[in-house]
Amino acid sequence: MATTTLHETDFYAWTQAQAAALQQANFDQLDIANLIEEIEDMGKSQQRQLESRLIVLLVHLLKWQFQPNKRSPSWEATIHIQRLELVDLLADNPSLRPRLPHFLERAWPKARLGARGETSIDLKIFPLNCHYTLDQIFDDAFFPGTTS
Repeated sequence: MATTTLHETDFYAWTQAQAAALQQANFDQLDIANLIEEIEDMGKSQQRQLESRLIVLLVHLLKWQFQPNKRSPSWEATIHIQRLELVDLLADNPSLRPRLPHFLERAWPKARLGARGETSIDLKIFPLNCHYTLDQIFDDAFFPGTTS
């Protein structure tokens, strides 16, 4: 099957051929198996992006909380930007919102390791379980260890 070979040898050309076949309702020209796989991968990509952004945000919240003497405008900007990016991602993919507790649970151990790597603070100092609520994580005014 030529389209399967094209999927393996020139992905961009394959996407264009599949789009053209769909637009022209040439369903017999569709590479169904690879289309299914690619659509599933697109969904997984959104999940990975959500978890990745959550990790970056959590690392910076931990750094902010546990290294108050090293707080910087750069850390603050990263916290704000990641929150905005997460809000946009969830607006584009609202079905991911109910799964936020799951993603937070997966992201937290990675965030702890990331914070340790960026601060050299002993891993035992960072709580074993996330001590921020989802409301706090998404609250643009929340900066742990800061009173305001």
